[in-house]
Amino acid sequence: MKTKTILIVEDEEIMLNSLVEKFTIEGFDILIAKDGERGLEVALDKKPDLILLDIILPKMDGMTMMRKLRKENNWGKDVPIILLTNLTSDDSITEGVARDNPTYYLVKTDWSLNEVVEKVKERLGLIN
Repeated sequence: MKTKTILIVEDEEIMLNSLVEKFTIEGFDILIAKDGERGLEVALDKKPDLILLDIILPKMDGMTMMRKLRKENNWGKDVPIILLTNLTSDDSITEGVARDNPTYYLVKTDWSLNEVVEKVKERLGLIN
């Protein structure tokens, strides 16, 4: 089976390093971006199997990146996106989630790394 590739778009160094380490140990190939503009470029160029996306990012926020991806092409419309953020949902986030259809919206403080890995594996069909 082909190794699954995850793009992690996260600007907080500690969180980014923790996610990279955990998903590498779990056997995933990892791509990283520290801002939304670079995240969009990497996503469109490399076409990862799934994107872990923070909302508060430099240059382009995660909601804008997700909206642009969804409009870009068939791959962008369908790629699984998990929003992993410190923000609790407000009206603008709820609108974006409804419009751009991420796979999950996870608040970082409510989920352990192991639980995030399980959600990723579940979405990629690696577990039942």
